Amino acid sequence: MIFSSIYAKDDVSKYPQAIQKAIAYLRDNDFIHMEPGVYEIQGKDIYAQVFDAKTGAVSEKRPEVHEKYVDVQFLASGRERLGFTPDTGNYEVDERIDERDLIFYKSVENEGFIEAAPGCYSIFFPADVHRPACAAGEPMTVRKVVVKVAVAVL
Repeated sequence: MIFSSIYAKDDVSKYPQAIQKAIAYLRDNDFIHMEPGVYEIQGKDIYAQVFDAKTGAVSEKRPEVHEKYVDVQFLASGRERLGFTPDTGNYEVDERIDERDLIFYKSVENEGFIEAAPGCYSIFFPADVHRPACAAGEPMTVRKVVVKVAVAVL
């Protein structure tokens, strides 16, 4: 997992080219004024999902993983807490949605949390369990962008 901001003076050249492309897309677009939807960046290998989400209690949000895609989750507006922990391979699956490359776990252990403000991004690899859209204080509607990067192009 990587946590940073598009405003940081990070040297993203150390990341794989596909991740660099995702971060450049996040830096170059005004998501507040974009319509929600799916935007292709490099076909189905790299694409962005722009949407509004309602944050809520940790108990209302399920921990998830993906096998075929890396998530580059970006917060365009609002505040959000995100849970994270390594995938030990020992967690019980609550629901598996193969067509969306999405696996929800019933529960996880040793979960840490980070708080994102506008401009922050989190990169979750297939070995990273993550729990997005947790409330940072009062629940609110946030504008999120998730750039999906196929593991195959890393």
